[in-house]
Amino acid sequence: MPAKVWTIFRKDLLIELRTKDSLNAMIFFGIVVLVIFNFALEAIRESIRAAVPGVLWVSFAFSGTLGLNRMFAAEKENSCLQGLLMVPVDRGIIYLGKMIAACVFMLLTEAVIFVFSLIFFNLTVWREIPYVVLVCLVGTLGFTAVGALLSAIAANTKMREVLLPLILFPVVLPILVNAVEATAIILNTVDYRQLKLPLTIMTVFTIVFATLAYLLFEYVLED
Repeated sequence: MPAKVWTIFRKDLLIELRTKDSLNAMIFFGIVVLVIFNFALEAIRESIRAAVPGVLWVSFAFSGTLGLNRMFAAEKENSCLQGLLMVPVDRGIIYLGKMIAACVFMLLTEAVIFVFSLIFFNLTVWREIPYVVLVCLVGTLGFTAVGALLSAIAANTKMREVLLPLILFPVVLPILVNAVEATAIILNTVDYRQLKLPLTIMTVFTIVFATLAYLLFEYVLED
């Protein structure tokens, strides 16, 4: 992968490590969602494990959207976007750097949320963790592949906080549905061979979304 992709990723990473604005907000929001569901599902405490996959991915998706909303908004607020566009590289390189940064931030948030979910819902999943990590990685890549592109679109509007979820969730629905299904298989069955179908669908959608977003990103940034 071109070194300039990692330069853009490193820039976003250093800014986030310095301010921690997005990560703190994403983690806090995700934990609040878990707390709400923890009380809402109190009546089915005995079968809570069946509901956890949906709760997890709702929390992941909402917190991830919060982070994506800030991705290009921060660049525009600080008048840095024009400077970024003047860099003599393909616009797709900017997309890849932003997408990787968003993916890393979202995975870090998911790790924290997952640990809290083990506490809130009293789960034991040591044997299942490698499979959960795989599903989260594929699902998050697909989510941020679309989100990075749509975040750039929403950043050019005055209603970006409202617009991004409205245009993002319908597009990533196939990934989210299969991510929930795959997580349910991991947590509630012993036959991991059933993971093949949802993982394959998620992988195909991720590749298609990332390819289209890479090709379209140049036109999205044009005012």
